[in-house]
Amino acid sequence: MRCPKCGFQEDKVVDTRSVRNGEAIRRRRVCLSCNHRFTTYEEVVKAHLRVVKRDGRHEELDRHKLLGGLLRACEKRPVSTTQVELMVSKIINDLEAEYEREVPSTAIGLKVMENLEKIDDVAYIRFASVYRRFKDVNQFLSEVEGLIGRE
Repeated sequence: MRCPKCGFQEDKVVDTRSVRNGEAIRRRRVCLSCNHRFTTYEEVVKAHLRVVKRDGRHEELDRHKLLGGLLRACEKRPVSTTQVELMVSKIINDLEAEYEREVPSTAIGLKVMENLEKIDDVAYIRFASVYRRFKDVNQFLSEVEGLIGRE
């Protein structure tokens, strides 16, 4: 690591700590030439996931778009914004663990429904009606009956 003050390339690590819930490592270093102390961070560089849409288009996985959809589904429901943000983080982490570069939009929808079902039935039905493109009331009824059957 090059010293930011003098440019010397040799240093000594004097402290190492895990940060951001184990997502990164913080290292305190001291330059062996000028004794300047500086901090570096190490983290795994993840490739950005791309979403393969139903019509074959590709776009980058957008956390804000996912958050917006979940917030709409949970609107006027007893679900906090914090719960929704944690759900988005969990879904993205699961997808990054399961897929390397591309993820089908159907997999994202299924993960969202799986998580919503645990938190709020009404939000689940709202999301499912858009995701599954309900055409009539009978599809709503069958989905609600399925929820009742699982409880």
